[in-house]
Amino acid sequence: MKTAADLFDPEPEVWGLRGDPWVWQAMRDHLGDTYLPPTLGEVERMLYAAFNRLVGVDLASEMDPSVYRPEFAHGGLSSGHVHMETWRAALIPLLIDRADNLL
Repeated sequence: MKTAADLFDPEPEVWGLRGDPWVWQAMRDHLGDTYLPPTLGEVERMLYAAFNRLVGVDLASEMDPSVYRPEFAHGGLSSGHVHMETWRAALIPLLIDRADNLL
C-alpha cells in the first residue's frame, strides 16, 4: 500500500511564501506512514485536516491571503508566512493529483 509520504516527493519548484516549504515538510512528517485512503475525496479530507491542524486555520474558509506562524519562520522577508491561495490553488491540488496517480 502507498503512504501519504509518497505524495510529497518531489517538492514543488514554486512556493507562495517562505513558510510554505516548511508547512509542506510538516505535513509530510505529520502524515508520514499513514496509508492513503481508498478514494480521492478521503485523500482531500485527510490533506485539508492535516493542513488545518498544523497551520491552525481552516484552509477552506480562511479569508486572509496569508497567515503568520512562528514555527514556520526560518529567515527571510516573508519567513513564517503561509500563502493560503497557493495551498488552495496549487499545492493541495498537486497532492491530490499525485494521489490519483497512485490509487
